[in-house]
Amino acid sequence: METFDAITKRASVREYQSKPIGKELLEKLVDAGRRAPTARAVEPWEFVVIQNEETLNKLGQIANTGRFIKNSASCIAVFCKDTKYYLEDGCAATENILLAATALGLGACWVAGDKKPYVDEVAKLLGVPPELKLISLISLGWPKQQTEQAKTRRLSELIHWEKIAIKEEE
Repeated sequence: METFDAITKRASVREYQSKPIGKELLEKLVDAGRRAPTARAVEPWEFVVIQNEETLNKLGQIANTGRFIKNSASCIAVFCKDTKYYLEDGCAATENILLAATALGLGACWVAGDKKPYVDEVAKLLGVPPELKLISLISLGWPKQQTEQAKTRRLSELIHWEKIAIKEEE
């Protein structure tokens, strides 16, 4: 799949088939994440790949906005060392994984991590040391049905050349 096709087709998928994802594909996804841009070439990330059904179920219970994780085939937890730009670096890695999943025909959904009330509980469940910060949980699976992006704003409504012109009210 071409880059712009993956960007155009990427959508949050929360319903998955009961079909496992092979180790090779999961490694490709993590490889895409590690190739993300990183401030000062720090590469602060660590990736935890979860396939165990019991652990996926617990993650779905812990992360209240990601209950569907329990029905996914896998989940990748993105953690970063507490560097100056940990959040930017971890978000770039997360987006790379989401685009790679789309290109491979997988469904995925980004569940927020940073500053959420469940970060400590997730870290404990996954055996992650306290110096690492949870950036995201990415649920993964083969989609039950095709999804499409629900973008409502047109390019012409949000692109500005040189500066944002403030419209005066009538």
